[in-house]
Amino acid sequence: MAVQSCGDIHALPEDCIAKALSLTSPKDACRMSVVASMFRSASQSDAVWSRFLPSDYRDIISRAVDGSDSLLDGSRSKKDIYLHLCDHPILIDGGRKSFSLEKWSGKKCFMLAARELFIVWGDTPEY
Repeated sequence: MAVQSCGDIHALPEDCIAKALSLTSPKDACRMSVVASMFRSASQSDAVWSRFLPSDYRDIISRAVDGSDSLLDGSRSKKDIYLHLCDHPILIDGGRKSFSLEKWSGKKCFMLAARELFIVWGDTPEY
């Protein structure tokens, strides 16, 4: 008995594959890029990586103190922006906070400087 093919994945449009990849995680999208050339080109698309970037990433980058707004000049792909924010935290809000993305999940990571903290009873001599 012969096994019939249900279809060829290469018959799917690239934007359909990109949509499917965008529903996974950044880690899975990178893994799928080595499976087939069609997955590689789909995993490079801005449609995939814009889903992994936080919706307010432009606002956060615009608050950078070190000139990181060059990330928004349009010459970088969304994947490049994502990987840059994972590997190079940026200082925001006058240098009182640091922002980065967690590489495997895309979750936001904020680090507060000590100057940003306030101890409620810090000025009470008893404490």
